[in-house]
Amino acid sequence: MASLSWDYVLKFVIIGDASTGKSSILVRLTDQRFLQNPDPTVGVEFGSKLIHIPDQNKTIKVQCWDTAGTEAFRSITRSYYRGAAGALLVFDVTSRPSFTNARSWLADVREHADPNLTCVLLANKIDLCEKDESRRQVTREEAELWAKEAGLLFLEASAKTGKNVEEAFDQAARDILQKIQQGIFDDNRSHGVKSSNRTNQQNSMQLEGAEAKSRGCCT
Repeated sequence: MASLSWDYVLKFVIIGDASTGKSSILVRLTDQRFLQNPDPTVGVEFGSKLIHIPDQNKTIKVQCWDTAGTEAFRSITRSYYRGAAGALLVFDVTSRPSFTNARSWLADVREHADPNLTCVLLANKIDLCEKDESRRQVTREEAELWAKEAGLLFLEASAKTGKNVEEAFDQAARDILQKIQQGIFDDNRSHGVKSSNRTNQQNSMQLEGAEAKSRGCCT
């Protein structure tokens, strides 16, 4: 049972345009597999993962809400941003518009999530560029520069190969842990950060059981 315990539960949202690979990133994180042809997300999908931070001897449970990337669901998915401590802002390196639109997604999540949100700009589908560099529409340097200006962490990743998917959550979790240690996040006031106790862990497992039954529902 020790393997099922954790020190903190952190709420994450995965945001960005449709078809950038958000659902594939969630499945890669939670199931270590690749969705070749995922169905479009209707509302939200839910998943969780335990991440161990060995140098701090902490185990973090990340609870991830994968949100639909279409405008039709924008008002619904905003409600899931509330209190989120972490976000993965995903764009497709072979799609310039998905990078351009990342700015509006960032403004949206910063308006509705925890004001101390840690956000990772994730350049997905890097495997396509490794096969054919001509497919790249956003350079690493440009994305890194914007991430730095916007106060974001940055990684290039591939949901298909798994490259840097877990690393993205690991870096975000470490950044949030540092904020907890600095007193920036308070688990008595922050909806997206909860410290471990038996009641919280029981509630968390009950929540996941309910979400597993309603996965894909937009209510």
